[in-house]
Amino acid sequence: MSEDMTSTLERPAVGPRPRAVQVKHSPTALHVRVRHGVRKPHNWIQLVRFGAVGATGYVVNLAVFVACIHLLGVDYRVSAVLAWMVSVTNNFWLNRHWTFGARQARPLRQAIRFFAVSAAVFGVTYGVLVALVSGGVTKDLAQAIAIACGTPLNFVAQKLWSFKV
Repeated sequence: MSEDMTSTLERPAVGPRPRAVQVKHSPTALHVRVRHGVRKPHNWIQLVRFGAVGATGYVVNLAVFVACIHLLGVDYRVSAVLAWMVSVTNNFWLNRHWTFGARQARPLRQAIRFFAVSAAVFGVTYGVLVALVSGGVTKDLAQAIAIACGTPLNFVAQKLWSFKV
C-alpha cells in the first residue's frame, strides 16, 4: 500500500509496550462521496426525481394501506406489509428507469440491493408505525408519518449502493 494512502497514529500504551495503528484513507469513503456529491447539480436533479417517485410510492402505499384496513378489514400491521410490497415494486421500476437512468446496468443485482435497502428502511418505518399507533396516533396518520421518517435514509442508501453505476 502506498504511503500517501495510510497514516500511522500512536496510541497511548495500555500495557507494557506502545502500539501503532494503521488507518486507511479510502478515496471512495462514504463521507468523501457525500461531500463531493452535494456539489454536483445532477445529484440534486436525482434527489428531486427520487422525491417525485417517492411521492407516487407514498400515494400508492397509503392507498393500499387504507384500502386494506377500511375496505378489506385487514390488520394494520399486515396492511403495512402489503402496502410496502406494492409501493416498493412501483418505486423500483420508476427509480431504475427515470431517477437513476440505470437501464444498462445489472437489473437483477440492482433489484436485490433495492429490495434489501427497502426492507431495512421498512423495518424502521414499521417500528415508527407501531410506536405511533401504540401512542394513540390514528393508523392512517401514523403510516404517513412513518413513511416520511424513512425517506432520507432510503434515498442515500439507494443512491450510494443500489443504483451505484
